[in-house]
Amino acid sequence: MKQLVIFDLDGTLAQSKSSMTPEMAGLLKSLMALTRVSVISGGSWAQFEAQLLTALDPDCDFANLTLLPTCGTQFFDYDGSWHQVYAENLSPAQGAQITSALAKALDESGLAPARTWGEVIEDRGTQITMSVLGQEAPLSAKHDWDPDFAKRTKVVELVKPMLPAFAVNMGGTTSIDVTRPGIDKAYGVAKLREHLGVERAEMLFVGDAIFPGGNDFAVQHAGVDAILVRDPDETARVVQTIIACLGDAKVQMVSPRGAS
Repeated sequence: MKQLVIFDLDGTLAQSKSSMTPEMAGLLKSLMALTRVSVISGGSWAQFEAQLLTALDPDCDFANLTLLPTCGTQFFDYDGSWHQVYAENLSPAQGAQITSALAKALDESGLAPARTWGEVIEDRGTQITMSVLGQEAPLSAKHDWDPDFAKRTKVVELVKPMLPAFAVNMGGTTSIDVTRPGIDKAYGVAKLREHLGVERAEMLFVGDAIFPGGNDFAVQHAGVDAILVRDPDETARVVQTIIACLGDAKVQMVSPRGAS
């Protein structure tokens, strides 16, 4: 029986930059009552609050929830309130260097869009993220811009030589994330193992980008069993199945002598 279920956020638990549905919030509440749950995403802590925490009931078992924003460069657990365990912050000079390189690579790629919505390059403290269409772009525009990852692959290939001392990875539907070297979701998995004492074989990951080039692939590559989903609707069905399996397992663990 798995001891920890890990989820991606955007495209898995919720649509990009959108809040979880009441159905998903209810399913996560039920899951947290049965086992440990973690969420790891390239999004900032503010996104976790807006998309995840505000949607959950206040009486959820938050002691069973750990949150890893910005691909695991931050780690939060709950002890009556949310507590930051660590943060792998970039220096102001590093942030400026990364921001300049991302802007230059996008310009050289010839892929800069004619219209953007909101901030394009965001300093998240532990990570610099470029959302090519802007942080507030509508879902329809995001989904149409780079469905096969080809555009972001071109930008990534241009920016990597400019930033040899950093890790450059594709994030959500239109984003590119830059962190310290060696930082990806596999790094977050290692931190979960370190802080929770859960081995990789006892973890299960659910995400929408578990394929080469996808920002969830590192988790599977690290040896964690993974389930690929298309969207939050499919995630909901997966969570329902996990809850049913965990519930059955707990029933089977009851000693026959305890039966009336």
